[in-house]
Amino acid sequence: MIYFDHNATTPLDERVLEAMLPYLKSCHGNPSSLHRPGRIARDAVETARAQVAALAGAAPSQVLFTSGGSEANNLAIKGLAWSLKPGRIRIGATEHPSVAEPTRFLARYGWDCRTLAVDAQGLIEDATLDAIAENPPDIVSVMLANNETGVIQDVRRIATLATGTWLHCDAVQAAGKIPLSFAGTGAHLMSLSGHKIGGPKGAGALIADASVPLTPLIHGGEQEKGLRGGTENVAAIVGFGKAAELAATELEERSQRLRRLRNRLEQGIEELPRTTVFARTAERLPNTLQFAVAGYDGETLVMLLDRHGIAVSSGSACASGAREPSPVLLAMGVDPALATGAVRISLGKDNTETEVEQLLAALGRILETGTQC
Repeated sequence: MIYFDHNATTPLDERVLEAMLPYLKSCHGNPSSLHRPGRIARDAVETARAQVAALAGAAPSQVLFTSGGSEANNLAIKGLAWSLKPGRIRIGATEHPSVAEPTRFLARYGWDCRTLAVDAQGLIEDATLDAIAENPPDIVSVMLANNETGVIQDVRRIATLATGTWLHCDAVQAAGKIPLSFAGTGAHLMSLSGHKIGGPKGAGALIADASVPLTPLIHGGEQEKGLRGGTENVAAIVGFGKAAELAATELEERSQRLRRLRNRLEQGIEELPRTTVFARTAERLPNTLQFAVAGYDGETLVMLLDRHGIAVSSGSACASGAREPSPVLLAMGVDPALATGAVRISLGKDNTETEVEQLLAALGRILETGTQC
């Protein structure tokens, strides 16, 4: 298969696997133990903490390891809310389900939960930002880069406007693709995930400023400053750390190469009949392109391309299984019929120009013949 679904998950980098192997074989100590095997494991976790912090532009002391981006988002939203009196929480209208669903959950407990409207390009509207500035809510959560469209939000501007507000930023898709600076965003909390950057599934992180009051989701241990009980997944954390180190070191080279491939894809897709590229004029991640073909269901196109040996996505992997129009595109004002046809292509560091041309050729044949599943 030619794999173009890296926003869902990335292949495990061989260099990451090599770093993990000792902690899957011989280095089996518990990081909380005081003996030598325990100290070896603890040192590995702390090395990874520093590597992840460097990728995020944060301090190692600000990194809390989790099982992934979804847990990090839940800890940020619910952990913060449970430390405060019920008030007002606002999230972007195009947020990931792991932000949107915890927010809806909080509405049961007295929180006033609403979304921030976006424009046709997926950017939070100026009028909405003005309203935030006039009456800052208690909590705001806005993703740095959208997982479907790749649109990059100006989180720093939001932080400047929302004075006195606790600000969370979901940077899961942005990490490893654009430069990150936790302090530079003005956010108090930032979520990351290992398997989006060539690391293993099962490891993520919440970057948290020391001033943020958080209530743990998981009790029963003093790990991660008492905010995430349970023995650390040492091998996965080591892999996450190595992947973060590689992503930081190779960031510029990867980004430039991915942008060239995405631009070629965009050019080729726009030359095909009845195609629409979403968020065309917005600043986007260098690897992400979302489009639709009038008259085609997105899942149909995904399966037709799968028959050609090409893996793409019809939306967020965390929302798969529902044949509803993309909530992200609906929030952008896209017609529901067109939104149902959305297909996402997300490139990875090992994709090639030849693979891009193969995708364009396969898509062209499908549309030329009018093939349907």
